[in-house]
Amino acid sequence: MPTTASLADLLQDLGGISPERVRMRPAPGTATEQDVLEIEAKEKRLFELVDGILVEKVMGFWESVLAVAISSALRAFVIQRKLGVVAGADGMVRLFPNLNLIRMPDVVYVSNERLAASSARGRAVPQLAPDLVVEVLSEGNTAAEMSRKRREYFEAGVRLVWIVDPQLRTVDVYTGIQEVKTLREDQLLDGGEVLPGFGLDLSQLFSELDHTP
Repeated sequence: MPTTASLADLLQDLGGISPERVRMRPAPGTATEQDVLEIEAKEKRLFELVDGILVEKVMGFWESVLAVAISSALRAFVIQRKLGVVAGADGMVRLFPNLNLIRMPDVVYVSNERLAASSARGRAVPQLAPDLVVEVLSEGNTAAEMSRKRREYFEAGVRLVWIVDPQLRTVDVYTGIQEVKTLREDQLLDGGEVLPGFGLDLSQLFSELDHTP
């Protein structure tokens, strides 16, 4: 149960997000994994579970376009080399075994080694830490919210996080909670030590935003 004294405190703890993103039934602090699954099945809406609170995942059309482009490039590289699996924004993961915390990164890569060490097979919400997490910023995301997510990812064991900003057309590459390098539109995004040999031309990626009829 959250220990916050007011709705304002609760929203602050979640990263200063909009109150419209917080579902009040079930009451904050009492929601479970089953609630997340039932809402997706019945309403086709995506909610993350944060401290027992249902927080709607925000993603606009063009953010989704970028996420699909990134996941397609990653999947082509990963599948050809039989390295593991790539999942999209409706792929839920429980980052820690004993916390009421379920995240839905826009794209994840999970290596065969991590899959083998987890109980992911057959589970709707596997408990595992992906090797790579990709988040594409949407209008409803706040800096504090993304900072909290990054901390959770790395504390869970994620090795690499990409934060994609469609407005600035940049990618922040995190190899640790505070270890970041910003890439511009004219640069190449590589897989570092997580996916050696992978490369994505950012000018080609962000050109997806320039499509006109």
